[in-house]
Amino acid sequence: MGGARGILPLWALLAASCHPAAAGPPARPVPPTIGSGVTLVRIAAGLSRPVALVAAPGDPLDRMFVVEQTGTIRIMRNRTVDLAGAPFLDVSQRISRGNEQGLLGLAFHPSYAENHRLFVNLTDRKGNTRVLEFRTAAGDPNHVDPASEHEWLKVDQPYSNHNGGNLVFGPDGLLYVGLGDGGSAGDPKGNGQNRRTLLGKMLALNVDAGALSQPAMVALGLRNPWRYSFDRETGDLWIGDVGQNAFEEVDVLPAAALAPAMPTNFGWNRTEGFHCFNAPTCDQRAFTAPVIEYDHNNGCSITGGYVYRGKRLPALIGRYFYADYCTAMIRSLKWNGPGKPVADVWDWRPSLDPELRLANLSSFGEDAAGELYVISLDGEIYAFEPAGSR
Repeated sequence: MGGARGILPLWALLAASCHPAAAGPPARPVPPTIGSGVTLVRIAAGLSRPVALVAAPGDPLDRMFVVEQTGTIRIMRNRTVDLAGAPFLDVSQRISRGNEQGLLGLAFHPSYAENHRLFVNLTDRKGNTRVLEFRTAAGDPNHVDPASEHEWLKVDQPYSNHNGGNLVFGPDGLLYVGLGDGGSAGDPKGNGQNRRTLLGKMLALNVDAGALSQPAMVALGLRNPWRYSFDRETGDLWIGDVGQNAFEEVDVLPAAALAPAMPTNFGWNRTEGFHCFNAPTCDQRAFTAPVIEYDHNNGCSITGGYVYRGKRLPALIGRYFYADYCTAMIRSLKWNGPGKPVADVWDWRPSLDPELRLANLSSFGEDAAGELYVISLDGEIYAFEPAGSR
């Protein structure tokens, strides 16, 4: 979903070999004492290109919403998705159908239980990004009222890839909209460093300030933020930013840095990961480095996840989970704040997927209790569970 999918071409392998070794500690297998206590349980299958699993504030703990890239949102109740009934929302006739286009994101207003407001991110039939608001139908929590639609944001897309697409409400009550650099390869229009465009940015939108509210820029220099989330305990914003030829990266915006007056610059397209992009040297002093990167020997398109804050797996608390779409690896790390190195970079695939059955990991999900899920674009959803719980 991030712009570098599938088998790596020869030019990408050669480009990767021209860069120095990845910064940060290498990944190692999760310690057996911890890995043996965690398993993945498949809870859903048969979905149409699922890209998000979202809980609504105030909803019952057993109810979540599955976003299908092909244009529908379905309700999952008691870990069962109704594939036959009418979906919660259907915009399938309004979206573009490119590999990285479609219905890409969903967020519920923090006061959803009272105001019934929800927001979606899609690419329309011309391929442009739209952020739309809907409300549930009167007296019907299982369906959206199409007549309630309101458009908050429209951004023209010059190419069909790097649309970002996620939506997340922050602890400040603002709606965070992550946009890619506009697509193609190498950011040919220079959008990542151009403060006059919304492309390649992390934006914050006040959807409670009136219909004319304008998005504020909180970060720039992003290539394609494919899944980002707030740590529900610290308020830090974690971003999985898809790389170009050689490196994938995890960026963090600490809660204290979520200030539009001084947007954080993550460096694209001057940098890729910890490295200069398409140049032997560059001045990186104006840029904020990622907390970790991995090279294309390990994957080619990062899928950002969550910091685990659930209760069922206490050994995982405080660990950020992320994956790679191309190789289906799942990793976690611990981060102790700005200027401090990451620790415990663990590779979970030998433990969670020893038979290498996982593929095309498109997203993670988090329920109201902080429990963690991982999603395959092939139509499956898996829950992280204590071993032996099923």
